[in-house]
Amino acid sequence: MSMRHLVLLKFHPNTPSDVAEALAAGLRELPGIIPEIVDYRVGPNLGLSDGAWDFGISADFASAEDWAVYRDHPEHQQRIRDLVLPITADRVAVQIQT
Repeated sequence: MSMRHLVLLKFHPNTPSDVAEALAAGLRELPGIIPEIVDYRVGPNLGLSDGAWDFGISADFASAEDWAVYRDHPEHQQRIRDLVLPITADRVAVQIQT
């Protein structure tokens, strides 16, 4: 079963845009480190509509087991600790079959 992992982040108020760009750059390294990632897209909200979240992550995997490898991978966990948690006020996630 192939699957997609979707994450939306809401940043703390007044989070500088360069911090969001650093987050994107750090996350974009993961496909070169974690071979289980089939497709990976991340980035700040484009600001096209009101009420949108600040940042999105879309990651595709061949199986739930491959997603679990990504979820628990030390490089992924390090980026969560160093880049995501310091600026994130709220997070939502869902995994769907593709």
